[in-house]
Amino acid sequence: MVSSQPTAPPAQPVPHAHGRLLVVMLGLITAIGPLSLDMYLPAFPALSAELGVPDAQVQLSLTTCLIGLAAGQLVCGPLSDRWGRRRPLIIGVGAYAVFSFLCALAPNAPVLAGVRLMEGIAGGVGVVVARAIVRDLYSGVAAAKYFSRLVLVFGVAPIAAPSLGSAVLKVTSWHGIFVALGIIATLLLALIVWRMPETLPPGRRSPGGLADTARTARTLFTDRIFLGYALAQAFAFAALFSYISGSSFVLQDGYGISPTTFSLLFGLNACGLIVLSQANGRLLDRFAPRGLLLGTLTAQASAGGVILAAALLGSLPALIAGLFALVSTIGMVTPNATALALDRHPERAGTAAALLGGFQAVTAALAAPLVGFGDSGRGGPMALAIVSFALVALLSVLALTRSRATA
Repeated sequence: MVSSQPTAPPAQPVPHAHGRLLVVMLGLITAIGPLSLDMYLPAFPALSAELGVPDAQVQLSLTTCLIGLAAGQLVCGPLSDRWGRRRPLIIGVGAYAVFSFLCALAPNAPVLAGVRLMEGIAGGVGVVVARAIVRDLYSGVAAAKYFSRLVLVFGVAPIAAPSLGSAVLKVTSWHGIFVALGIIATLLLALIVWRMPETLPPGRRSPGGLADTARTARTLFTDRIFLGYALAQAFAFAALFSYISGSSFVLQDGYGISPTTFSLLFGLNACGLIVLSQANGRLLDRFAPRGLLLGTLTAQASAGGVILAAALLGSLPALIAGLFALVSTIGMVTPNATALALDRHPERAGTAAALLGGFQAVTAALAAPLVGFGDSGRGGPMALAIVSFALVALLSVLALTRSRATA
């Protein structure tokens, strides 16, 4: 990739860092986000009824979790540049397990929302460190291909999470879903302690304190090409999260499908995401990451138009088709946008990954209350949010990266 800012050469390989086990571990760590958000989606209507709160208050627990994901990334990303990757990762995943168990004990919606905030902060640590680890090891097209491989692993989470949540609901209440999340995180923590390598040796760590972090953040915020790719990924994910936060109400309450059918449709959409992520790895041998990114953002905006038309017409088949296309595009947007953004600042991969993830979580947090406004009905509010976010994502790349970057 060619850019106006020179990039440092890739880091020297870390012993035993490359291999399938590392891909699996990083994929599982990144999957903390989808698991946190998707696993209890089938329980939304039941949770709303049991706690005696409106739909919007249930969705608030999604919003607080996303805010926590943003905060955790923004704090831990710069710290991982100073302390290395392994120690913050162990602390974050361990704390995530603890707060997941505490979520299971929440007596009401406000307490659940508060503990979900803390769970999100802990989960954000793992997400940002996983991205920084990839940038420690790879750059350019190689990084985009590696992120595509990670999508194959963490893309399974949206497929399995709603089905797992539905299975848990058949034998217990929504509390059991958070117990399951705590158990998953505990097992992942054991795997990390056992085999996760340190990819940022002491000689490459940042010696600075808060002032150095502030300078790095200022540099990133003034790099409009970095911002273009970061905002594109953030708003593309906000479009996806509009679907995540609103689809259970729309499809189950508005169109009358069962929780089991909803889980199957959710999993089918995630299959599309996985297929496109793997196709992206092959297409990168022939096309530049930026061109692939623009193409998929255009497709996402078009899918948003189909979803909006389907909601206005009350057409379930068209709505399902549009949602499938929407989710599938994320399989190409995420690896390309992430690689293009992080490739510009290899010397501060943790801080850059923190801002990238922070933007994503904040914009997604805005999506949940927007989708919750008004009657979900046939999906009008959800569709309007999707198409709006998708268009902003496309415009971010066109307006901010066009003249000074090629990929």
